[in-house]
Amino acid sequence: MSFLDSVVENVSKVIKGKEEKIKIISSCLLAGGHVLLEDVPGVGKTMLARALAKTFDLDFKRVQFTPDLLPTDLTGLYIFEKESGQFVFKKGPLFTEVLLADEINRATPRTQSALLEAMEEKQITVEGNTHYLPNVFFTIATQNPIESEGTFPLPEAQLDRFMVRLDIGYPEKDHEIEMLISQFDHHPIEDIEPLISKKELLNKMEEVKKVKVSNSILEYIVDIVNSTRNHEDIKVGASPRASIVLMKLSKAYAYLEGRDFVIPDDIKYLAPFVLNHRIILTIEAKIKRLSPFEIISEVLNEVKVVK
Repeated sequence: MSFLDSVVENVSKVIKGKEEKIKIISSCLLAGGHVLLEDVPGVGKTMLARALAKTFDLDFKRVQFTPDLLPTDLTGLYIFEKESGQFVFKKGPLFTEVLLADEINRATPRTQSALLEAMEEKQITVEGNTHYLPNVFFTIATQNPIESEGTFPLPEAQLDRFMVRLDIGYPEKDHEIEMLISQFDHHPIEDIEPLISKKELLNKMEEVKKVKVSNSILEYIVDIVNSTRNHEDIKVGASPRASIVLMKLSKAYAYLEGRDFVIPDDIKYLAPFVLNHRIILTIEAKIKRLSPFEIISEVLNEVKVVK
């Protein structure tokens, strides 16, 4: 059994029938990115985050985003200690290794920005002092796509900070029955054991960087991203960051699949999850009820692999 199969099997004790989504999110973790999950409540987003944290032996914290959540509620703040007569920094929940930012769009833009800055820089600044986050800092943010009242939608520039955007979806009937059986007398999250140590995970993240990407694959990536900038149904195409992210994610995915090189199928499979939140559709496309995934599928069918 490969390492990826072991990860999927471990997390699948909690999340049934979502093997492909587990692979993508695990690849994102090894690539040093972050994930945005858009789905209805109750499909297992929190359990998925907890299961991944336990699988990779990482600390886990969950923050419920609300309109009254302040940036310092995330980052921490300086508190005066009478005993020492000094201001001491009290760390906030951002100082963890796996952070579940639940319903991120319910917080104000100011608080959202505090999280997104930490995601990008892996550090925070409070009162002029810089504090570094752990070597592994992986954010899984969630949004409920069916509720918009009282929310502050993430602007496109901030959506671009997430490596992938995807949903989990409802389980198939058989998988839902398996889920019910697995929770007869206790929650299966209790059965999950770490597969590797933190040190081994960091070593694997370094090994991911060594995965080879040929010039033809690089050209294929750029051609796909460039096509989003010239498509008739896309008002604003993907930025160069999309090319970088797609390359990094494909290297992690290939590594988890047991290869030291990226193949075109990796790019074609991962591109929709990387690009769907990085394009803005035209008004005409929205009127026609076209989805970003449908348009990206068209792009992938048109762009050929460079030989």
